[in-house]
Amino acid sequence: MSEKSSTRKRKVSWKKIHKLSKACAQLLKSKGSWNKIVAITRGGLIPAAIIAKELDIKIIDTVSIQSYEKTRRGRLNILKGSVLSRDTILLIDDIVDTGQTAATVKTMFPNAHFAAIYVKPTGKHLVDSFIREIKRDVWIVFPWEPTE
Repeated sequence: MSEKSSTRKRKVSWKKIHKLSKACAQLLKSKGSWNKIVAITRGGLIPAAIIAKELDIKIIDTVSIQSYEKTRRGRLNILKGSVLSRDTILLIDDIVDTGQTAATVKTMFPNAHFAAIYVKPTGKHLVDSFIREIKRDVWIVFPWEPTE
C-alpha cells in the first residue's frame, strides 16, 4: 500500500508496542494454547518475540511476503515460507491492512490462529484476535521504520 496525501500518520512508540503486544498475549491466553509462532516479517517480528516470551513459546519461525509491492503477475511474492507443522501455530503480525498478506498466510496455515496488534476494516475478517482497530485512512508509523 502506498501512502496517500489524505492519510493521517500515527507514530507508535516502542513502549506502546510492548504494551499492546503484552495485551495481545493476555488476550491469547484465554483463546487457546500454542506451541509455535510464525511471525509475518518484518512487522510481526517484535510483537511475536514479546508474545512468545509472555506465553512461554519457544519455537518461532517466519514467513516473508511482499505485500505492498506486487509481482508482475499481480500476485503476492512469498519470499520465505515456513516448515513448521500446521496444527498448533499462532500467526503474528503487527498490522492487517488490506488483508492480502493475511489471506495468503491463512492458506499456508489453515488451522492456525491469526493475531495482530492493529487491524483495518478491510482485513478484520481475516484475523482471529486483535488489539486495536484503526480507520482506513490512518497510517501507523512503527518505531522500527525509518523516519523522514
